[in-house]
Amino acid sequence: MRQRLLILLSLLSALALLLAACDADIADEEVEVDDVEDEPEPEPDDDEPEPDIDEGDAEADPDATSIAWATSDVGSAGHAALVNLSALLNREWEGFQTDVLPTGGAQQSVIGYATGEFDGYYGANVAFAEIAEDRDRYEGFADEPGVERMPVQSFWAYTMETGLAIHADNVDEFTSWRDLGGEPVFTAPAPWDVRANLEAAMDAIDVGHEYVEVDTGVAGSALDTGDLSAFVAYTSAEIAPAPWVVEAELQTDMVILNPTDEEVADMEAAGFEVVSVSTEGFEGDVGTDEMLVVPFFYGFHVGMEVSEEDVYDMLTVIAEHAEELAAADDAFSVLAEDPAELQRRGVASSIDYVEVHPGLASWLEDEGLWDDAWDDRIAQ
Repeated sequence: MRQRLLILLSLLSALALLLAACDADIADEEVEVDDVEDEPEPEPDDDEPEPDIDEGDAEADPDATSIAWATSDVGSAGHAALVNLSALLNREWEGFQTDVLPTGGAQQSVIGYATGEFDGYYGANVAFAEIAEDRDRYEGFADEPGVERMPVQSFWAYTMETGLAIHADNVDEFTSWRDLGGEPVFTAPAPWDVRANLEAAMDAIDVGHEYVEVDTGVAGSALDTGDLSAFVAYTSAEIAPAPWVVEAELQTDMVILNPTDEEVADMEAAGFEVVSVSTEGFEGDVGTDEMLVVPFFYGFHVGMEVSEEDVYDMLTVIAEHAEELAAADDAFSVLAEDPAELQRRGVASSIDYVEVHPGLASWLEDEGLWDDAWDDRIAQ
């Protein structure tokens, strides 16, 4: 009997210890939960920029047609411009809600539109030429699996202008673009529309340079050491040099190399436009007050899924608020000067390569700037 009592007491003791241990674990767990709940909330992601344009106070229309509009990556000029354009359209373009979708670049946005991934895209006239001629970056594009529609042009947003810079020590050696024949030249990173535009203009006058690719951050240093004889110097909206070009200017003593009058005439005969742009945007003296550059055109386009009337209305909204756009982003400054003329120039640069949305054609007709010779290039 005594032995059984001892066994029972031992069991009760063990049970008491087990219950105490469980209480301690539960208490510890409760402290850990409290600690987690007291931790600060993670900071929101601020990488996505806010528009500099007034978005208005009206709530989004739940019945509005949504447009997933692709552009280049966050931090690029194309992304910043579409953020502001989208804010304006969401405020003023009745019946539509636009959403900005960053991608790896304009090329990816064009391909994404063609394959049905996006509703709108960021396209340049130089890209349209490559698509139409089945070459370079877009070779085989039309036959790619998943391509279900081809782009059309519907709104031209701004220009970029490409020229060349050389080292100040070489101004006597290089007095024309053709003097760069056989020389190492960086015309921008290989996938860029900037490079495609400048290379096409140089090919049109048979420069015959050697393309050398370097990181944009060391282009000035490469010019200084002689590893490059020239590199691209370009502006946006006929105003501001690209930030990396300004940085390169601080790394070396660079000057602008303008094409000769004969070279300008030859480029124009080949279908290129050549314009004069002030060099005031550069940090220092670049050897000339005016640089002669070859512009190309960037646009934010939609396709035939958007009706003629709706694209007409979109263009009307943009034209009426062009100065507001330019105040928010310098890229729209050329648009603000003359919205219709920019559309005419964009269409003229691309008419042989891509069809025109009927909404843009009708809008230009009413502005008195449509060329009847383009009638057969209106998309159906």
